[in-house]
Amino acid sequence: MASPELTGLIEGLRANGLDLTAPPAEARGAFEAMLADIPFAGDLHSEPMVLGGVPGLRIASPQSDAAHALLYLHGGGYVIGSASGYRSLAAELGRAAGAVTYAIDYRLAPEHRFPAAIDDSVAAYRALLAQGIAPSRIVLAGDSAGGGLTLAVLLALRDAGLPMPAAALLISPWADLTGSADTLASKAHEDPALTAEGLRASAERYLGTADPGDARASPIFADFKGLPPLLVQVGTAEILLDDAIAVARAAGMAGVELELAIWPDMIHVWHAFAFMLPEGRAAIAQAGQFLARHIARAGI
Repeated sequence: MASPELTGLIEGLRANGLDLTAPPAEARGAFEAMLADIPFAGDLHSEPMVLGGVPGLRIASPQSDAAHALLYLHGGGYVIGSASGYRSLAAELGRAAGAVTYAIDYRLAPEHRFPAAIDDSVAAYRALLAQGIAPSRIVLAGDSAGGGLTLAVLLALRDAGLPMPAAALLISPWADLTGSADTLASKAHEDPALTAEGLRASAERYLGTADPGDARASPIFADFKGLPPLLVQVGTAEILLDDAIAVARAAGMAGVELELAIWPDMIHVWHAFAFMLPEGRAAIAQAGQFLARHIARAGI
């Protein structure tokens, strides 16, 4: 049964929801203003950094092991969002995994179209390796567009012959930019955060003239062979539910280890509201246990 806090959150999102069809500058300002209200724990240490030429934040908690790294790729439809705006979610995932978090500001569309976000994220991963962090001690995580981007990065790393990280976490991943998923319509009345129109506008801004069926843009069409263990977390009140299920199917077809956690009644990236939502805290704990377990397993 969903918590009373979730009911209040949904009412707030419906009343003051984000419009992804708005001009990018307007949407970015509104999104950052919303994210600025999310508390950042006092025991966390955050500092600016540059990783492979990509700016971002390095965030450590008392539970962080400096030898363990979580590379976080934020959501926002490839058009909005920032490392700063997502620093609380990224940091709490790092805390739960026992890792230092590296949240990056990959370049955004439409100023920087596909595949700029992939190129920046791969450069950041290469930089972690260059720092001497073992790939078996690195995990990737991303939400929404950042979840799809995480998959695209893993595919790029594999194709480049680079060592794979220990595991990856995909929160409410947007992994099909073709706009063909059934839940875009069937879950529209339940989802207080996203609309098919907003996703369509974001896809057009990100892709430009590129094919939305390109497996680097829509990883559900890729062969997942050789990818590390994946955890996919998604709520039943999301228009992206089909994307998560499609990711699980693609992993299964390729023989990739995957855990699909479908949370009843949960909304898009409910983890971000962990400061008020018990289900958000529980999902972060689940994700942290998964990531920490695979870091430990890879080190055996």
